[in-house]
Amino acid sequence: MAYTTLMVQLEAGHANAAVLLAAGDLAERFQAHVVGIAVCRPMQMVYGEAYLSGELIAQEKTEMQAEVDAAEAEFRGALEGRAASMEWRSMVMFAPMADFVVHEARCADLLITARGIKDSLDPSRGVPVGDLIMQLGRPIFVVPPVLEDHSLDRVVVGWTDSREARRAVVDAMPLLQKAAHVVVAEMAADADFADAHRRLADVVQWLRRHGVVARSLVVLSSGDDAAGLDAIAEEQGAGVIVAGAYGHSRLREWAMGGVTRKLLQHADRYLLVSH
Repeated sequence: MAYTTLMVQLEAGHANAAVLLAAGDLAERFQAHVVGIAVCRPMQMVYGEAYLSGELIAQEKTEMQAEVDAAEAEFRGALEGRAASMEWRSMVMFAPMADFVVHEARCADLLITARGIKDSLDPSRGVPVGDLIMQLGRPIFVVPPVLEDHSLDRVVVGWTDSREARRAVVDAMPLLQKAAHVVVAEMAADADFADAHRRLADVVQWLRRHGVVARSLVVLSSGDDAAGLDAIAEEQGAGVIVAGAYGHSRLREWAMGGVTRKLLQHADRYLLVSH
């Protein structure tokens, strides 16, 4: 099992250095083909009952296409010599932007995307990570705007005995097989410590049969598992956290401040998430 095709999503009109650094590191690690992708959506502004004129809409589309072309140039410049091969896909569209990325990702093993600006400030150029997680059907490698460490060699797996966590570990297998240090961590209540150790022993043995040497770690839950998982990653010197995404319904996660939401908002290292 390997990541033979990576897709990296760029945000037109913004710097993409961090996400391209991650794409380059992963491309070299797996000798992978890399597909660059960018999508923009013209702003559909209304003044009273009069929509923007066709001329202004056409002008905006032209400007957006220029930004997309600049993103392609940035992509090719950053990945030249690092990817086994490259291709580019882009679209300026009025339909929901996530649809384009979701459909095009059928060709890829892993989508690399950034979080930060795109989730709040520029809905005309960025696709919210949460939308991609729920719709993509592929694991997503999320890059924070500021990285403390971009190493791929040390990985922490956040384990819960759930479908999403099991899916995430399977999807992360190529990364885990090449990592030098893997810790599978579960945060548990006092009464659940013995069962947590037994669960993690199963996971570690299963990983070993796939060529991954990992160790288990059970930590007392403080009630904020996202902060706890990030603290474990800091302690282990891990550059990557692997986790299942949206174990509860997404609506409940966002309403109640779930683990996925907090990791996406605050983690300062790479996240490999799968739903």
